Amino acid sequence: MKSIQLPHDIFPDHFEHINLFDYNSSHEILKQQVILNQNTFSFLVEGTKEVIFDNSCKTIDQSQFILMKAGHCLMTEKLSTVENYRSILLFFSNDKMIEFINKYNISLNHHSQPSSVYTFVYDDFTSRFIESLSEINKLPRATKNRLLNLKLEEIMLYLLEVYGSDFLLSFLSNNNNQTQKFTQTIESNILNKLTLNELAFLCNMSLSTFKREFEKQYTESPSKWFQNKRLEYAHTLLTHKNKTVSEIYLEVGYENISSFIQAYKSKYGITPKQHTKR
Repeated sequence: MKSIQLPHDIFPDHFEHINLFDYNSSHEILKQQVILNQNTFSFLVEGTKEVIFDNSCKTIDQSQFILMKAGHCLMTEKLSTVENYRSILLFFSNDKMIEFINKYNISLNHHSQPSSVYTFVYDDFTSRFIESLSEINKLPRATKNRLLNLKLEEIMLYLLEVYGSDFLLSFLSNNNNQTQKFTQTIESNILNKLTLNELAFLCNMSLSTFKREFEKQYTESPSKWFQNKRLEYAHTLLTHKNKTVSEIYLEVGYENISSFIQAYKSKYGITPKQHTKR
């Protein structure tokens, strides 16, 4: 699947430090490879959205909105009951974020673990906020750009008041440790049923480079390593969660129950059902 770049592909000739786009679609997409050129608010209006990043995976419905850091992600969009998907996208550069943090002298807790994506629940304020964005989008470009600078500050100040400043930390974190970022991407997505091509995309690598780096870090092939990790998780679910085999096999990434049983027996010497009878 060809990757898309946002907002570059929406505004191919020119995009500003802050950009607004009202996105409507009647087509679902599944794990679209997306390169976010800018940080992005997705104010979901209709449908559901799932995003998978290097260190986190989030799913929201139309009662929530999401803030994503610029970078590589996999995006799934599903239609609402009226067969439509709509999201108002507010893109902004990292320069704008740093400018905001410095302007209001915001202190950040550098001991918290930054994430690439954050979700928030709509309330009366944020519901009115997205209505105002729809109206601003109808204005001439120069006026719209000036107002969007104010609107970005408005939503950021409100989120700071309600949620605290932890969500801002990711915009200042610049993880130059490529090995750490690679292993974080792998270990955050053990159960997300991603292909090697999708994992390579999240790591911003070609497939061949990804495979070489994987074997360098984990000393075995990706397929063998992921199978062992998923079987270990299945073993934990059988031991401590009292889940049935039928509940587990899909959860740990197997397409059918027979292949799961065979792999489990090969690793542990007994079938999952025999394990539960112990």
